[in-house]
Amino acid sequence: MLRLATAVPHMRTVLILATFVASLCRATVTPLDDNNIDQLLKSNEIVFVNFYADWCRFSQMLKPIFAEASEKFKDVAPGKVLWANVDADKQQAIAGKYNVNKYPTLKLFRNGELVKKEYRSQRSVEALTAFVQKQLDSAIQKFTNEQEVQQQRDPKKRVVSGAFSQLSGVAYDNFRKVAGLLREECIFFEGPAAAGAPPVAVRFHAVDSQTPETYNNDLANFDLLKQWLTDRCIPLVREITFENAEELTEEGLPFLILFRLPGDSASEKIFADAVARELADQKASINALVGDGKKFAHPLHHLGKGEKDLPVIAIDSFRHMYLFPKMEELTVPGKLREFVLDLHNGKLHREFHNGPDHPAVIVQVDPNGAPETQPPPSVFEKLKPSHNRYSLVDKDEL
Repeated sequence: MLRLATAVPHMRTVLILATFVASLCRATVTPLDDNNIDQLLKSNEIVFVNFYADWCRFSQMLKPIFAEASEKFKDVAPGKVLWANVDADKQQAIAGKYNVNKYPTLKLFRNGELVKKEYRSQRSVEALTAFVQKQLDSAIQKFTNEQEVQQQRDPKKRVVSGAFSQLSGVAYDNFRKVAGLLREECIFFEGPAAAGAPPVAVRFHAVDSQTPETYNNDLANFDLLKQWLTDRCIPLVREITFENAEELTEEGLPFLILFRLPGDSASEKIFADAVARELADQKASINALVGDGKKFAHPLHHLGKGEKDLPVIAIDSFRHMYLFPKMEELTVPGKLREFVLDLHNGKLHREFHNGPDHPAVIVQVDPNGAPETQPPPSVFEKLKPSHNRYSLVDKDEL
């Protein structure tokens, strides 16, 4: 009896351990750390990662939802999709590497590469499931001949076409990987190469252009192909809307914005040409954008401008706003570049305080007639992630 009595606790321990091991085997959310993250990102086509903190109530709310959604994919073939999480408090190096500054943050990796746009939609089992399923579905449309691309494509959309003599090989695999990374930025087509044509041809079809640009570098070099298509699918000048403003602010770069009337393509072209000419090397320090001056009437009001003054160019540094002197000065060589560099060297702010001796400086007057001692406050800073949705990590802004 004594032998049986001592065996019972032992059997209970074994059962508990077996249950624990079984639960680990069934777990569909994999914790990532310094020891496994590189290998897991590279060995799975898609990795959907929840960066969280245990003390964050929004993280606590999302955790069971994320786990339940991951269960929907437990029977998907190995290597196709991995649901994972990162304890950002314990894995600070990983969180820092991927610029996580709020909890929870949901990011998608494809073939080891971080996809530019993070997940910002509804936090429900259904929405998360639909999002990941869409990522598994191919984003590439088919054609039987390249003429179909010109016939079928929307001329207002950026399009990439790939013609292949065989749908296999390094060049084809690289094309499909880049298509996955840029699926939100460009529309991708693939199909057979025409008789007598090169065995592989990748072409970019610009907006409102009937003449595609052909990629002439080594298609076996993934990095070269990705950079070439990224430069074309993500233009130097993008449009800001209320829908994407939060995402753009999180890139952490001050905004250089052309506020124009809807349909004012002439001003857009002048602005885009000036940005390409003078700021191509400043992509890492400024976000060049165009915005609807009617919808963004509030920031214009802060600048002392209205609809009748459009088009208007300004910088929002996320602390203050500064007005570019005149639209006509965009054609003056070096003027736009000087404006942007003066933001970064502090000259715009410094000259505001020392007096209006710089054409880019504005002085607003309060109702009592006294000049303000600060440039107009940032408006777009208020469109950053909401405290009602995220726990924000303290971070200095420009």
